[in-house]
Amino acid sequence: MIFSKKVKVFFAALSLTLMIPNFASAATYTVKSGDSLYKISKLFGTTVDAIKKSNGLSGDMIYPGQKLNVSSQTYTVKSGDTMYLIAKRYGISLDSLIKANNGLSSMIYPGQKIVIPVAGTNTTQQSGTTSGGDSKAVISYTASELDLLARLVRAEAENQPYKAKVAVAAVVVNRVKSSEFANTISGVIYEKLGGYYQFTPVENGWINRPATEECIKAAKEALHGADPSNGALFYFDDSATNKWLWSKPIKARIGNMVYVY
Repeated sequence: MIFSKKVKVFFAALSLTLMIPNFASAATYTVKSGDSLYKISKLFGTTVDAIKKSNGLSGDMIYPGQKLNVSSQTYTVKSGDTMYLIAKRYGISLDSLIKANNGLSSMIYPGQKIVIPVAGTNTTQQSGTTSGGDSKAVISYTASELDLLARLVRAEAENQPYKAKVAVAAVVVNRVKSSEFANTISGVIYEKLGGYYQFTPVENGWINRPATEECIKAAKEALHGADPSNGALFYFDDSATNKWLWSKPIKARIGNMVYVY
């Protein structure tokens, strides 16, 4: 489901810190021989529809050399970094990192922006378990995705009850499970539908604040199946006046947060 512009503006009021640019941006990916929109969506943890909308495509046909805009996390190279070390840091394969950056494999320099894909992670994640060997989790995730989820929880519900924090993380988990959204944590959090980010902290940089221990704990609970949101796919502050939000079935109300389906 696509957020309206009014919903986007409303969610901007939920977040509490200053913008830190270039954490999530529209990366430019050059289509290679053998690529498809499906393969590219898996590489960047997004959906075919999202790529088509971002690039004004009416069909599924793409061609080698074509440049596509895709929403992706970026990393700023630091002194001593290599592509191998960056891939290791994010728990992804070196091949997928190189592919996402249009074949860049060496000669990187401090200050350079590197696109971070979500696909091509180690075999444990691809087989459906987590990178940490967490077989009890309800969806697969990497260590970096756990951190990302916990940072979203802080950005959206820092001053809310613990149960509300778990519910925010659960909404992301529910979206990963849903066919309407991207199928990874990173893909869901960085997803852009109708031209708008689904989670305002990604757009304004507030998600960059480090996660607290409580938020990490809340994220882990949701990853292990806890869902105080009762299956919700959206959430908002109860001071909202947006009729579209209030028209959706309410699944839970915790603190000042409302969770809807």
